[in-house]
Parts: sequence; structure tokens; C-alpha cells
Amino acid sequence: MSEPRHILLLGADGFIGRHVAFAARAAGHRVTCIARRTSALKALGFDTFQADLTAEKWHSASSWRDLARTAHGVINCAGLLTGTPRAKAAVHEHAPAALYDALPHGSFLTLLSATGIDADTPFAEARRTGELVAKLASENGRHRLTILRAGLVLSDGAYGGSAVLRALAAFPLFMPVLGRGKHRFNPCHAEDLATRLLAATEEDNGPQPLPTGGDDTLTLKELTAATRARLGLKPAPALPVPMGLARLIGRLGDAMRAGPFSTTALKQLEHGVLAQSSPALPGARSFLARRPPSPADLWHARLYLLRPLLRLTLCLLWAASGLLGLFAAPASYLPDLAATGLPDQTLITAARAFGLLDLALAAALFRNWRPGLTFAAQFALVTGYTIGLTALAPHLWLDPYGALLKNLPILALLLTTRALDTER
Repeated sequence: MSEPRHILLLGADGFIGRHVAFAARAAGHRVTCIARRTSALKALGFDTFQADLTAEKWHSASSWRDLARTAHGVINCAGLLTGTPRAKAAVHEHAPAALYDALPHGSFLTLLSATGIDADTPFAEARRTGELVAKLASENGRHRLTILRAGLVLSDGAYGGSAVLRALAAFPLFMPVLGRGKHRFNPCHAEDLATRLLAATEEDNGPQPLPTGGDDTLTLKELTAATRARLGLKPAPALPVPMGLARLIGRLGDAMRAGPFSTTALKQLEHGVLAQSSPALPGARSFLARRPPSPADLWHARLYLLRPLLRLTLCLLWAASGLLGLFAAPASYLPDLAATGLPDQTLITAARAFGLLDLALAAALFRNWRPGLTFAAQFALVTGYTIGLTALAPHLWLDPYGALLKNLPILALLLTTRALDTER
């Protein structure tokens, strides 16, 4: 084992970043986990440093100086697949450049990049800029640099694209695959990639990026079938998904801010994510057989595609409720509320006001705006409806169409959606 070092880990709360954090700690290193959200990392026992890389404060070397003073170097796993141009520039360029500048002379600089970054996508452009920033920081021997360009990365858990892959593998009756399933991959395991990144901190490979992938190549169809077998499911026929339909889903994902369901992810896949010749890591056939599946794996796979479906269902519920509140004829609901004793105009005004609120919730849900706050507003509103109508018109509990009874499964649906909202 190498001598213990102080490693700054940028993007530590990400899918790969967490694997690197655990690997570094297991190797005896002191690792400081830098992330925007640090509560989970603290609970896992790591030293943390909270920094939102999109904030201008972190685009100055002086803000990093005290932290970097005792560091031996940085492993940069930070990256954005989607986001605004400003956010991408901050995460891939401005904040890393400032941190590199703050490191002591002769520190190591290990950057995790990605294959396929010659594609014409905002993600690829940001990755190319990130590599250039690292190369400039290492000029004249100032820092020891190694850049690893990883292809598809899988793990025992799943996040982003790997979660979509696992969800499609667990699909009932058949396996949806993009196009004809001929896209080629040589995936590596996140644990093996983390070990490789740690080894790279002792190297100086200069500005030439190193492709990093697994030692076997599979088509998308083969990889999906192998993942299905890994989950303990019987083989199923592949169902080709036309690329035109996939692009429509990608555009819907962009509009809903639904993470891996995006046009950028699809373009990167079409461009190719096969890591060319490299010192290979163990391949998919090897690591898929490392450990037995757990019920949690199958649950996650089967529930993953329900997340956007549940959100869309709630969007439709609030949109329909809002439109009815605004435009339904008062005669359609005033008789049911006559027992409240409230004036008709008060009830009509309330229906219109709550209609506007329902439409606002539908829009917030669709755009995935502040999910925690949106959930709280929905839960409070449904609970308020239920309590208020129970007090004013308790007979609605006996309505044969379930006017109030339907609120109970809606509350359960909200709780389920919130429970599924945490991806890492």
C-alpha cells in the first residue's frame, strides 16, 4: 500500500465519487469529500467540505487555499450530464481551475473524463473544456496529471444510465432495447474504476487521456440480457424501440428534467461510449457474476421507470383538478356543498382559487421544480382538502363515487413518489 496521503475528492457525492471515497478510505488515505450536499457523506463517516461549484465564490483560488494547503492532490469526479451552460462551465471549468491553482506545486491531478467527448453535445463540449483546464494546470511540470476517459460504468447499485439499463432489463414479458440493440459497450465496475483512479494518483501520464473500459465488449442487447440474468429473471425477447420514439422520450425527459431521460444522453449513446484499447479493467461478464442479486436490486429495477410515470400521473391529476376548478359549471358541485351553509359565491371563489393553485402544482411537478417543497405543498393541500371537507360536508365520505375516499390513495401515492425521489 502506498503512503497515506490527503486526497481532495471533487464530486464526492456522485455515483462514482462515492466509490472513490470508500476506496480511498479503505486504502488508508485521508480523503476530504467536496460536494454541494454533504449530509449523507458525513453520516457515512467522511470528512467533508461543502461547496456548490456553481457559486462564484469557488471560482477563486483564494477560497480553496486553506483546504488545499495540506493536500497531496485532487481526484476530480465532478460532472454534469445536463444543466445550463453556466452551470456546466462552473462545474467543468471555473471551479476546478481555481482548485488546481490552489494546490501546492507538484501535487497530483487526476481527472475522470468520459469517452465519446468528440460528440456534438453540450456535455461533450464541457468535458473537452474540463480536460483542457486540467492540461493547462499541469503545464511546465506544475502538477502530475492523469486523465481517464471512462465508458459505461456499472455497479451493484445503479444511477442514471445504469439505472435505466437495469430497469429495461427487468421489464415484464420483454426487454426494450434502443434501435436494434447493436450499440457496443465495454463497461467497467465502479469499484474497479475507483481503484484505477487511486492508482493514477501515483502516475504522471501527461496530457494524453487514457481510455478506460472493461476487458469484454457486448452489444446493448447482450448487456441488457446479461443484466436481466443477473437479476435472476428468465430470458425474455428483445423489443426494438425505434430511435424516433426514443428521441421523443428524450425531449419529454428534457422538459421534465428527468435526469438520464434526455436528448443529450441519447446523442452520447448514438455517438458511442465504447472505450477503445486501454489497460483493461475486469469486464461485465466478470463483475456481474461477483455477487448474488438481492431483492432490493429487483425492487429498484422494477420501480425505476415508475418514477416518471408517477410524476406524470400526479401532473395530470393536478392539471385536471385545476381546470375543473376554474371552468366547471357551479351547478355541478354546489348541490354537494349546500350542507356547508357557505354562500354560493364563496364556494365558487374558493373553487377558482384552488383551481389556480392546482395548476401551479401541476407545472411545478412537470418541471421538477424544488421537489421537496412541491411534495410538501401537495401533501398539505390534499390533507387540507380532506380535513376541511370532512368538517364542512362529512356526508362526502359516503359518496358512492368516493369523493373523499379517493384522497387516501392519493396521499399514499404522494408518499410513494417522495420515497422514490432519492436517487443516490
